[in-house]
This record gives sequence, structure tokens and C-alpha cells, in this order.
Amino acid sequence: MEPTSRQEKPSRSQDDTRQDEFYADLERQDISCFGYVLMFVSFLLVLVTFPLSIWSCMKIVQEYERAVIFRLGRVRSNAKGPGIFWILPCTDNFCRVDLRTVSFAVPPQEVLTKDSVTIMVDAVVFYRVFNPTVSVIKVDNASQATQMLAQTTLRNMLGTKSLTEILVDREEMAEQMSRILYDATRVWGIKVERVEIRDVKLPGSLQRAMAAEAEAAREARAKVVAAEGEMNASRSLKEAAIIMSESPAALQLRYLQTLSHIAAEKNSTIVFPIPVNILSLLTQK
Repeated sequence: MEPTSRQEKPSRSQDDTRQDEFYADLERQDISCFGYVLMFVSFLLVLVTFPLSIWSCMKIVQEYERAVIFRLGRVRSNAKGPGIFWILPCTDNFCRVDLRTVSFAVPPQEVLTKDSVTIMVDAVVFYRVFNPTVSVIKVDNASQATQMLAQTTLRNMLGTKSLTEILVDREEMAEQMSRILYDATRVWGIKVERVEIRDVKLPGSLQRAMAAEAEAAREARAKVVAAEGEMNASRSLKEAAIIMSESPAALQLRYLQTLSHIAAEKNSTIVFPIPVNILSLLTQK
């Protein structure tokens, strides 16, 4: 088989396409003539005051940070960093963005479940910024917005679940909440990596009711086990009685074994042995 001349290019995701369009829009932004004049004056000022001006032009960001630069109020295409980058002191402004994973605890939320039970639930959310430029210009405070959205999502999601589902399917609920938050925050340049439901607090009256229910269920199971034991014991006694009725000597041996067992206990019980034949005559009458 001859190799084909055309090779298929790997498909790009919808998020990558939107990001390219976003940066293309930034590149197409025009700067007015007055803006160019300000940039030229700022550049001249840097040259005149060199080398003192180098300390105001040189900026450093850490490995886990990125700098979103605004020139004359317009954001530049790509975030700078890590390392050293340069800005014009009069026309440029920048904002530091931390790319590390951030965790925050969702305050305990009082939720009414599907089966009308009031509970308190709290969770932990882990997220990080994957697009510094979008996280700065698309939302006022990305961290606060993510926290508020997590609280609202937790309340809305738990309202559609019953108490049993909340107590049993906590991992599945955490994954569902993570998907909902990711779909909502990716347009802000934020990726929710993990959500964990930490604790479910029940009212005291409900805890006592559940404890009483569990205790009653255990007592019922204990009575069923005792009844089954009595039934099995009666069946065994019936089988033993049938076997002994076929052999009178077996009944006498069992009688002697019982006497030896009673005598070994060293008590004050007085035993009067009665011949087995007499017992058999009494039973025949």
C-alpha cells in the first residue's frame, strides 16, 4: 500500500479555537495617535533617566506566576513570565496571576433534601487558573466568583437528592459537582480540578430516630436468629427421640450419662435412680 500524500491534522478542541479567536481580537485592537505619542514620550523619558529608570521598567514574576500587561488600558496578547519582563512606566500596568492550585472550604450549607430532611453539608473545592488573561478581564474577582458558584451549586444539587443518596453516593455527587463547576468556570480561565464533600451533619432528633431504628432492626434480627435456633434445636431433639425410641439401651445410657454429669457438679441435689423399665410401664398406661 502506498502512503497517502495528505495527512490528517490533529483536531483542536473548541476551547483552543475560542482562545485563538480571543487573542486575535486583542491583536486587532487599534491604538490611537495620542496613544502612540504617549508611548514615544514614555520611551524618551526612560532613555533620559537611564539607568535609574531600569528599576521601574524591569519586573520579575516567579515560576508559578504570570503577568497580564495592560498598555494604555488595553491588554496585550499573551501573559508574560516566568522571569524578567519590561514595561513602560507611564503607559503600562500589569497584574500578577497565581497559577498554583488553590483550595477553599465551602461553608456549611443548610439544605432541604428531596425527602424533606434538613441537613448541613460542607465541601472542599480545588481549582487553578489555566488562562491568566481571561481570568483577569472576563471576571472581576475569579476566586470569589468560584466560591460563590460552588456554594450555589452545592445547594442546588443536594436539593434534588434524598438523604439516603447523599449518605451513600458522596463520591458520585462530588464528581457531578466537579463537572458542573468546570463547565461554568472554564469561560473565566479557571479549571476546577476536584471537589470533595467533607461532612454531612444531621439534626439531633433525626440522629436519635435513626439510632432507635437501627437498634430495633438489630433486636428484630436477634429474635429471628433465636427463633431459628429454637426451631433447629427442636428438630434435633425430635430426631434424637426417634433414634432412642428404636433402641431402649440408648435411652438408658443417656440417663446414666445425665446422672454422672449431675454428680460431677458437687451440689446438694439428691438423685433417686428409677429403672427405665418402670418408666416404660408408666408410659404404656
